[in-house]
Amino acid sequence: MIDELEHVILVDPDDQPLGTERKIEAHVEGKLHRAFSVLIHDGNGRMLLQQRAPEKYHSGGLWTNACCGHPRPGEATIDAARRRLIEEMGIDCPLVPLHSLTYRADVGNGLIEHEVVHLFVGHWDGAVAADPSEVSDYAWKTLNETRAEALNDPERFTAWFRVYLDRQDTDWFAA
Repeated sequence: MIDELEHVILVDPDDQPLGTERKIEAHVEGKLHRAFSVLIHDGNGRMLLQQRAPEKYHSGGLWTNACCGHPRPGEATIDAARRRLIEEMGIDCPLVPLHSLTYRADVGNGLIEHEVVHLFVGHWDGAVAADPSEVSDYAWKTLNETRAEALNDPERFTAWFRVYLDRQDTDWFAA
C-alpha cells in the first residue's frame, strides 16, 4: 500500500535536490530520487534481513536488508533511516553512513526504482519487533550465506539488495 500524498525528493546524479514529486509518480516515471537503506549486524557476523510484507506496493514477499525508504522533504536522510528502522523493525540504534550509490531497476507493478541510495549500518543484538504490515518475517544470516542464497535464487530478493550484494568490495560492518 502506498500513501498517495507522500512525496520523495527528486535529485540530480550528484544528489542535489531538484524538487519533490508524489512518490507514486516518481516510481511510475522512474525519476531519480533520494533514498536510504539500513544494514544491521549483530556483532557476530550476522546481518538482519526482512521479508517484505506481501501487501507492499512493490517487491512484496521478497527478502531484503533491515529496512529502506525515502526521506521526507525537509527530513535529514539519517533521521529518516532511523525513523523507518523503528517503524519497520522496532529497533532504535545509532547509524553510521557507509556510502551512496545510484541504481535503476524495474520492481514490478509498473514501477521503477531509480535512486541515489544512502547506505547506513548499525549494530543491534536485542529483540526485533517487526511491524507485520511492513514485514512478514525476518532472519539473521551471514553475508556469505545471503550472497549464496541470492546467487542460487535471485528472484527471492529485492532488486536493490541484489545490487548491494554484488558489491564484493564493501565491508559493511567495518564502520
